[in-house]
Amino acid sequence: MSSKSFDVRMTSYQDDPDIQRKRWLILIVLNLFTFMSTLDGSIVNIALPVISKEMKLSVAQAEWVVTAYLMMICAAILFFGKLGDIVGKIKVFKWGMVIFTVGSLLCGFSFSLPLLVGSRLLQALGASMTMANSQGIVTDIFPANERGKALGLIGTFVSLGSIAGPSLGGVIVSALGWEYIFWVNLPVGLIAIGIGWRMLPADRTKLKVQIDKAGSLLFPVFILALFSGLLLGQQIGYQDVRIISALVLATVVFIVFLWVEKRRENPMLQLTLFRNPLFSLSILTGFLVFVANFCFNIIAPFYTQSILNLSPSHAGFLMMLFPIVMVIVAPLSGALSDKIGSELLTFAGLIVMVIAQIGLARLHDSSPIGLVGVWIAMLGLGSGLFQSPNNSLVMSKIPKTQLGIAGSINSLVRNIGMVVGITVATTTLFSVMSNHAGRRVTGLVPDRPDLFLTGMHVVFMTSASICLVAALLTGWRFWSARRAVRREQVRST
Repeated sequence: MSSKSFDVRMTSYQDDPDIQRKRWLILIVLNLFTFMSTLDGSIVNIALPVISKEMKLSVAQAEWVVTAYLMMICAAILFFGKLGDIVGKIKVFKWGMVIFTVGSLLCGFSFSLPLLVGSRLLQALGASMTMANSQGIVTDIFPANERGKALGLIGTFVSLGSIAGPSLGGVIVSALGWEYIFWVNLPVGLIAIGIGWRMLPADRTKLKVQIDKAGSLLFPVFILALFSGLLLGQQIGYQDVRIISALVLATVVFIVFLWVEKRRENPMLQLTLFRNPLFSLSILTGFLVFVANFCFNIIAPFYTQSILNLSPSHAGFLMMLFPIVMVIVAPLSGALSDKIGSELLTFAGLIVMVIAQIGLARLHDSSPIGLVGVWIAMLGLGSGLFQSPNNSLVMSKIPKTQLGIAGSINSLVRNIGMVVGITVATTTLFSVMSNHAGRRVTGLVPDRPDLFLTGMHVVFMTSASICLVAALLTGWRFWSARRAVRREQVRST
């Protein structure tokens, strides 16, 4: 890319003392919307039975309240990441805050499925605008010696929002009603908008390029076909010709998209980013961790409520151990990564996650609540150790003019990981349950907890295997980094 393709109009944010004084307050605003936008991808799950009952919906219809949100985010996030690089990351983030808050307001007033899904799409549009640009803003504003800590906090709130949804949602639905899982965003959103509009500085780095129209159209088609195939396949079976057609279409469109992007001078997706092995490996391991965590996120509410017979609020409090431990560990891990590097911490976190997943796979219908809590807390510990340093690795080697698209790729992979995690968990669970029941099973079978537990054990061993693959990749990266340091020391002597 030529030097004329972007415009740095003023001094760096890191050279501006006024901005540096406000950088932690700016981070609070970014984290508030990071938390709310990721929270709303998972908080609805626990409210679906109530929404289904009040609106007289089938389970398949109610699931669109969740899937529409995730589909819109994944379809739009690359576009808004590129748009942030062109018109300004902070400008796109600001308007995303407003759109997300308006969408949250409308969701609570939506008393029919079309209105609720439409409001969720608007909410997701705003969420994708904030998700795509928050990490790029942090990388722009924070100096290198604090970047790991700052990105670590962003990563903390991402994972906190993703995992805290069912537990926090259970408490809110029990106490106030399903509308308030959306309305809880309003006071927080208005406060963040008020602070953000005054504190966030003007954009200083912009690309002077045109929007990639072909890429902007092809990528949403790919996401729509992929998600439709994955999510509807759970309900009607992956052998159905419509599901196979959707997945084939997704594959073809994705290949065409890559072909188009490779030939564009200024593509929406900068494929050259993936030539950096550190970036590619960090993105891949982040994806695998979100797949594994969403296996837990889907299975745990059913295990705690239907097998252990806990109330939604008590199940929520038990599952809250995961985000609570993450909140404590992740900032410490991010700060430590600034001092000792990220490779060892990511490896250690993944090993802890593997152990926790194996522990969860050994639970049964009479397991002590304390033991369940220990494994949930350990999963939070491993995730907290991993997420912050991994986010730092993703963003640390990216040019300033590509921070928006790099952050949006990271967020996109995270959201696709959520969908794949849901698909892996439910497909595995129902397949194992069906094999043991001798018939097709797509839900809990009354008086047969053994069927669910057998499926749950396979799901958690599968997620442990996924974490183990990520750990092996990260261990190889750690070993390679250590070997490179030793070579450099030999050369210098």
